[in-house]
Amino acid sequence: MDRLPAAAVAVAAEAEAAEEEDPLAADSPVPQVSEQRDPEPGRMQMLQGNPLLLPHSLQELLAKDTVQVALVPERKGLFLKHVEYEVSSQRFGASVSRRYNDFVVFHDLLLQKFPYRMVPALPPKKMLGADREFIEARRRALKRFINLVARHPPFSEDVVLKLFLSFSGPDVQSKLKESAQGVGDEFMNCKLATRAKDFLPADIQTQFAVSRELIRNIYNSFYKLRDRAERIASRAIDNAADLLMFGKELSALGSDTTPLPSWAALHSSTWGSLKQALKGLSVEFALLADKAAQQGKKEENDVVEKLNLFLDLLQSYKDLCERHEKGVLHKHQRALHKYSLMRRQMSAAVHSQQPEAVQQLESRIVEQESTVQTTELRHAFSLYCLHQETQLVHACLPLTAHLLGAFVDSQIQGHKEVGSLHRPARPPLWLTLKNGLGELWGGPSTVQTDPLCGWSARCAVVPCGGGGAAGLQRAISHPLEGPGSQG
Repeated sequence: MDRLPAAAVAVAAEAEAAEEEDPLAADSPVPQVSEQRDPEPGRMQMLQGNPLLLPHSLQELLAKDTVQVALVPERKGLFLKHVEYEVSSQRFGASVSRRYNDFVVFHDLLLQKFPYRMVPALPPKKMLGADREFIEARRRALKRFINLVARHPPFSEDVVLKLFLSFSGPDVQSKLKESAQGVGDEFMNCKLATRAKDFLPADIQTQFAVSRELIRNIYNSFYKLRDRAERIASRAIDNAADLLMFGKELSALGSDTTPLPSWAALHSSTWGSLKQALKGLSVEFALLADKAAQQGKKEENDVVEKLNLFLDLLQSYKDLCERHEKGVLHKHQRALHKYSLMRRQMSAAVHSQQPEAVQQLESRIVEQESTVQTTELRHAFSLYCLHQETQLVHACLPLTAHLLGAFVDSQIQGHKEVGSLHRPARPPLWLTLKNGLGELWGGPSTVQTDPLCGWSARCAVVPCGGGGAAGLQRAISHPLEGPGSQG
């Protein structure tokens, strides 16, 4: 076997000897080159053309599968209630029951088999005191997780995914572990693993650094956009609750049966008309509340949740970059550093004429050279996978334009629906209020209405903000405009 270049040894000598071993890199199998296995049946192998390039479009990725995750009614265990999820796959035509721990085992196996791919993170597990809000948030996160996995090209062809989405027998965790036992990771099963370096561009390290920075910036911006969209949707839902309560109060006031005192008998017909008008207003506010709630829920499901899906994808890419640096890259550097130290020890042993030490060091150096070669191949394969994962992220970028466009359309449509809902009911309602309020404030003849804006000439001195129906109508329709504004 050829010795490593002197330049590589010199670079390795500069590595810090005190660095700790990364757990992920330590747990990953380090096969010798001769130990490469034949790939599993159905494993995606891109042997035609340039295998580094992935031809998948966003439509093709989305069409791979759509998985629904629904809550199953709570079941009581011996001590605590546990939550189960009904996981339904469109691709496999199956619906299975899964618990959170099943997702954990599935996630761990994905990391074990695909350490150089974007494996999305699972939501945290809450041991005690899991309320409905937490359970619903975790259900949404699990749905995002399984859809990202089901649409990922290498994952979608793996037997572990098929078992998780379709196996309905008992003890799915044992079945999953059994399927992955003795198989090894993607590096050990991919025919191109030992030749990955041949397909990498010369400036792969520069490309990796630029891509990582770009994805980080995109993530930070969309994280802020998601938060704003979440606040807008939440305000719409809160506004719906306020509108509903406002309407209920109007309904209660319009349904009041308290008799009028004798000194107010002259205005009994006016109070009756006003109560009828207020009850009519309560119906309008109920409809407005329903529209606001629908819009808030729609934006929560169609915009906020899909932005969360996109953020989960970007986060999995960031996690992959971190695993690359702290895992295989770190291990490769340590192997080179160890090899450099052995070479120095060999030189010292030769100079001091210690034949036994020289013989032992020669044997160890040969073993270390094999380790260095394997870690170097893994490092190249990790960069190869990173290059493909970067392409997947960019293939999903058009999704953001669709989401933001849907958000704008939702806002426009929501305002249109509220406007069309409110206007047809106004004429008879405001006529009733105009007659009633005119009598209360001195009769119709004393109330002058500005023909340009509909405000009463007495609006500046009436505490409610305007006299007559038009003034009250404008006060409700344009609450931010002052008495001096014109329509």
